[in-house]
This record gives sequence, C-alpha cells and structure tokens, in this order.
Amino acid sequence: MAGTLNAGGPRVVVIGAGIVGCALADELTARGWTNVTVVDQGPLFATGGSSSHAPGLVFQTNTSKTMTDLARYTVRKYRDLTLDGRWCFRPVGGLELATTPERWAELARKAGLAASWGVRARLLPPEECVRMWPMLDREAVYGGLYTPDDGVAKALRAAEAQARAATARGAEFRAHHTVTGIEQRGGRVTGVVTDRGELPADVVVSAAGFWGPRIGRMAGVPVPLLPMAHQYATTTPIAALTAGADADLETSRPILRHQDRDLYFREHGDRIGIGSYAHRPMPVRLADVPPPGGPGTMPSMLEFTKDDFEPSWREAIALLPALSGASVQDGFNGVFSFTPDGMPLLGESRELAGFWLAEAVWVTHSAGAARAVAQWLVDGRPETDLHECDLNRFDDVQLAPEYVARRSERAFAEVYDIIHPLQPAAEPRPLRTSPFHPRQRELGAVFLESAGWERPHWFEANAGLARDLRPPERDPWSARHWSPIAAAEARATRERVALYDMTPLRRLEVAGPGALALLQRLTTNQLDRAAGTVTYTLLLDHAGGVRSDLTVTRLAEDRFQVGANSSLDLDRLLRHAPGDGSVRVTDITSGTCCVGVWGPLARDLVQPLTDDDFSHQGFGYFRARRAHIEHVPVLALRVSYVGELGWELYTTADLGLRLWDVLWRAGERHGAVAAGRSAFNSLRLEKGYRAAGVDMTTEHDPYEAGLGFAVRPDKGDFVGRTALLDRADREPARRLTCLTMDDRSHVVMGAEPVYPDRSGGAVVGYVTSAAYGYTIDRPIAYAWLPAALAAAGTRVYVEYFGERRAATVAAEPLVDPEMARIRR
Repeated sequence: MAGTLNAGGPRVVVIGAGIVGCALADELTARGWTNVTVVDQGPLFATGGSSSHAPGLVFQTNTSKTMTDLARYTVRKYRDLTLDGRWCFRPVGGLELATTPERWAELARKAGLAASWGVRARLLPPEECVRMWPMLDREAVYGGLYTPDDGVAKALRAAEAQARAATARGAEFRAHHTVTGIEQRGGRVTGVVTDRGELPADVVVSAAGFWGPRIGRMAGVPVPLLPMAHQYATTTPIAALTAGADADLETSRPILRHQDRDLYFREHGDRIGIGSYAHRPMPVRLADVPPPGGPGTMPSMLEFTKDDFEPSWREAIALLPALSGASVQDGFNGVFSFTPDGMPLLGESRELAGFWLAEAVWVTHSAGAARAVAQWLVDGRPETDLHECDLNRFDDVQLAPEYVARRSERAFAEVYDIIHPLQPAAEPRPLRTSPFHPRQRELGAVFLESAGWERPHWFEANAGLARDLRPPERDPWSARHWSPIAAAEARATRERVALYDMTPLRRLEVAGPGALALLQRLTTNQLDRAAGTVTYTLLLDHAGGVRSDLTVTRLAEDRFQVGANSSLDLDRLLRHAPGDGSVRVTDITSGTCCVGVWGPLARDLVQPLTDDDFSHQGFGYFRARRAHIEHVPVLALRVSYVGELGWELYTTADLGLRLWDVLWRAGERHGAVAAGRSAFNSLRLEKGYRAAGVDMTTEHDPYEAGLGFAVRPDKGDFVGRTALLDRADREPARRLTCLTMDDRSHVVMGAEPVYPDRSGGAVVGYVTSAAYGYTIDRPIAYAWLPAALAAAGTRVYVEYFGERRAATVAAEPLVDPEMARIRR
C-alpha cells in the first residue's frame, strides 16, 4: 500500500466526525496508524449527522452473529469511556416486552440467540417486568427478555472521548471542511478535496452516514443506502419519574422495547423519550437536507410530523398509562441510514483502490464496526467475519436506485417485525428468473428469493406424491415456508430422478495464460490437472479462515469455469487478477443456466438423449465434458450436492427452456419430478456438504470445518498456506459436528445454542445449518462444538424456543458413506 513506509503509517483521511469516524480514528491510531485526518462539514462533535440526535439505545442481540459481535465490542469499549468525568455509556440493561403470545415465543427464541452469541439474557415473568418499569400496565404484558449488559450510549460524548484519544496519538480533526471531490489516479485514491483545500491520502474512508451516497458519487463508487426519517418524541415531565430524577444520570431503568407496536422508550430524567418505527416509510432526499452550521436545528433533525406520531402516542399510553397525564413536548423526524438488507456497508471499493466505506452503522455497532475496519486496514483481515456487511456483496441489479429504495423501505418497516429465517422479500418480485421459470410456474412452484433470484422451494404438482408420507408434525415456526411435499421430492431424488434448477448459483469464467497461476495462488486444492477435471477447493484469507468454497472445472489449458457462492467470490478474483491482461475474470451467470439431474435413474434419463458416453467408465465422477442433449449443447459436470448419481448440465440462457423440456419429456417414463431447495438442503445435510458463509466463515479454518481434504500444502504457496502449516497434524479445539435430534418432531432452524446438559451448564456451541433428513427419518443439525464433545454418540441438548431438546453426535455422512450411490 502506498505510504505504508511513512512514519505513522499511510495517510488516512476519514470523512465524517460522527461516532463511527471518531471510533475509527481511535482504533487506527491505537494500532500505530497515526497519520489520520478526520474531516467534517459541520462543527465538532455535534456535526449534524445521525450521531447528533441518536437516542443511544444499544441492544446487542441480533439474529446475525456478526452484528451481535460488533455490538458486544461497542458495549465493552463504551462502558469504560468517560468524558471530563461524565459517563459515555450506562449499562442500565434492556427489556424487550411481549404483549402477544407470538412475541413471547419470539423472545424465547431471542434468548437462545443471545446464548449462542455470548450475550447475557433471561426471560422474565410479567411481575419482574413491572418491578423494573412500574409504569407498565401489568395486564398488557406476557413477559419480557432482560439483557443486563445493554444500555444507553451518549453518542456525542463517546465520539469526543474517542477523538481525544486519537488526537493524543497524532490524529487531526478538522471541522467545517466540506468535501467537494475525491482525487484519484490510475484507479487509486490520491486525496480528498474540500472547500478549504486538498488533503493527500493513501486511504480514504467514508464514514459520512446518510451523506455517504454523495461522497460515493464523487469517487464513482455506488453506495446502496437510503436516508430515512424516524420519529422520536420527548414527553413533558412525568409525575412518577420526578422524584429521584437525576439530570446527570438521565436514566436508571432498562431501555424498553415494545416491538409489538414498533416502539421503544428510554428515560430522560423526569421525562420519557419515545421512538417509533410504526409510521409510514419516510425516505429523505439529500437535496432537501440543509448543510450543517446554518440557523435552526441540526440538519438531520427534520420537522416532526405530529399526525404520523398520533397512533404511536395512543399505543404508548396504552402500555404506560402514566403517560395519559402528559403530552409530547418535543419531537423530530431524525434521519438514519438504511440499506436493502438492513446491514452496514463496510470494506474497500473495487472500483477505486484505497477508497473504503464505514457506512450505515448505528451507534449500537459503531465501535465494533470501527475496530473491524481498522483491523482490516492494518492487519489485512477483521477478527469478526464480515461477509454479511461487505459493501461488495450486492450484484449490479441490487444497486439500482429503485431496488435500493424499495428494499431499504422494507428494512425500515421490518426493524421490529418477527422475521422468519426463510421469509422472502415481497417486492420487487419477480426480478431475476431462470429460463425454466415458466415451466416451474406451471408446476406450481412455491418461490422464495435470494439475491433477487426466484428459487423454487417445492412444487405443488408433487402434492400427490406426499399423501402416503408421514413426516412428523412440525411446530408452527419450523413449518413456515415449508411443505411436506419436500419429503416427496427428496424421496423421488433418492429413489428415481429429479430436476433441480441450479441457475442462481454463481458461475465465473477465468481465462488467459495467467488463469491457472491466479487460481492456484488463491485456492487450497491442486488445480493443475488435466482438462475435463472438476476440483473442490477453498478460498481462504491469509490467516487460514474460510472465505468461501469453489468448484473449479478446467475446460482447457488456460480456461476454467468456477462455481462460486456470491459476488464476494467474484470480487476476490477480480482484486487479485494481474493488471497485465493475462487473466480475464467474467461473471457468466446471467447468460447461462443449469439443471441438476440427480437420482439413481439419472443415467437412464440422460444417456438416450446424447451420443456421448455417460457411463461410469466413460464419464467418471468429478469429470466434465462438452456434449449435446438432443439439439442443446451443454457442459456436463458429473458432480452431485445431493449425494446421488447425476450431472449438472449447463447451457446458454437462450436454450435453457429447450433443455428443460427435453429432459422433462424424457423423464416422464422414469417418474422424474421437479424438486426445490427445501429437498436440496435436506439431502445435502444428509451427505454432510457444508454451506460457506453459514457452516463456516473466516472465523473457522478448514480442519475445524472438516474440509482438510481440500487443502494441499505441498502444491506450492497459496493464500492462507503459511497459517495452516502447523495445524494439519494438530487436533482442532472445536469441530463442525453433525447432530441428529433424538425426537423426530424436534426440527430446529439454525443459530440455536447447544448445551452439554438438559438443565444448567454453560453454552458449548451453536447450530449452523439444520433440516429434516427424510432418508434417515430424523432431524439433522450441524453445530460448532468443542472437540471433546464431537465424538459420535455424545449426547448434547439444543435449545429451541426455551426448550432443551436432546440430540446425539453422529458420524458423517449420514447417508452412503461409501459413496456408492454417486459413483455407480
């Protein structure tokens, strides 16, 4: 990196002196990068952004382990911060209320999430909730979830305290510097232009909050973020709070969330602050936001729209009857940042080297996100896996302004909703469809959505096949977005043959004289093999953490097709491709399609359609060849992620529908069915096939994840090799472990905590993937466990909605360990 030899590290310019920018300056300078300048268009430290008005509620528990980890670090850091003897964080705790049976069940699930991710939490009966908040209407409360380490942050104090620490190490903060341009040369950032001059820079980090898209446009970098207004009101004095109110402490009771009505509450001395997500989405045009420093209120504090708040005020009084004697004294519509998936935007842009984002980060995650970005910059990798937050996670279609707006508005509306892990977005849909989509609709496909793709999960046309099956009755949560038809589709795959739409899986072409060298350097397995060979391999970071897994097909000496997982894999290859033109990396997903033809009768279906030899002897496992299926040219890969004989058949998008029709007609005599992702997930878990980003991340190495077979240290150097050299022969301290639930009706969903005992005992791990195994007639759960508990036959307990359910560690794979079915 340019400038790394300078004293104090590279020249870093951080745009934005809100709480994220200040935290980042602190984290960078603490790691020795002291040549840091933070600029802001407003005054320090009430700059006019979201930090200036944030109510400061910090709740750690999240369905995402990553977001929980970021919030946990924020709590650890801020609780020790003071500014001139005044507190920056008060761990008053958090109390989430349930006023419906559905929310009470959700709080039990969240208690499990907290346990999985290391957050202290416990469920409380109504009486305990009222003891903590005497103003509550006891009759309205089912119970609550209490998290004692959550609390209230004073965002401006925390920002200034961190800024002072950074300044003491050499950082500089400049107020009233409006950024007007981003200088660049040769595809790399070189400086930041402000209305008061230019600042040379080797690294620029945009931490500008809801102004981030404006900074992104200056750099030529898309920032998929939508500023939206969120209502916050403060009451007149409350008699019940007046006695003993301490103006300096502000708050002593836990922060309160009434998510059934999209409300939250916190004390402000003798008043109550009320935040609402119940109102209509209110997107904000940056052109309508005045610059900081002008007359009146902060730019991010828009006029309070009282009519929008009226329903929330009525609900607040219903929960806290003492509010009936008060009124709303002050209110504003505060501007916050929302993204299409509700996650932050962190990392370095591929469009402009050295230009980084730390955007869409709320106070809750501010210190954690800043530390992660600082580690990423200084050490080359963050300690916490950030693939969910990586700014390069979106495809081009997801960067369209209309898409960003619609999905970000949805993210706002769902902040406090009960969201099922499989729940798809409602719109804009359908957006991306495979060529097979018309036939799938004719077969009654039930579609869920991922990365904009419509993905069949089961087909109503197969309902008749499920009538004689008796899968156990599921609980209402695990039965959502599921059908017993999936059992019929899984059985048809095991007994006959099924067609799976694999089009949404990412396909990359890597070609050119440097293609092999690039792939060898980035992946773990030996790829210098004959053309027509398929190889399973891993992408690691330099510390040996698993970034992704790939299926690499060598088509020719200098041409490969790479089966990848997401746009982050494409980003990885593009970043490391040499700039001399010796390698071309192309995403070919949209121009191609794929049908997985799997099952014991797959050869009976395919062979009559082609003159090529599809016998086991003529077309071995993990081999590839060009062929014709009737009139359709295909690339056939003999691989299987469901554990059965068969092929992935690729062709161009224009011929996809013809390919489907040819296979479908030929399959009728063999009882072929169309099968969906629900059956697919069950079958892959029965075979022990891992899902990158779910079962393993950069926080895990291949040996822990059971993927050591894909690592070839003797092939030569590759990213992560040095870090792994001393681990191959060492027993891992933890393992990704296969569990089967003892009770057939005990289906779990993922992220549940695992305990060694039915009652008592500390959490020892958490579930990653789970599904019902229709072949073994038993629920399956994969979990990270200490190696001492990973031996087959060990009894453990998975907590599901507050109930500990017995499970047994099983040897894997659960189906066909001899691989006879695949290799027939």
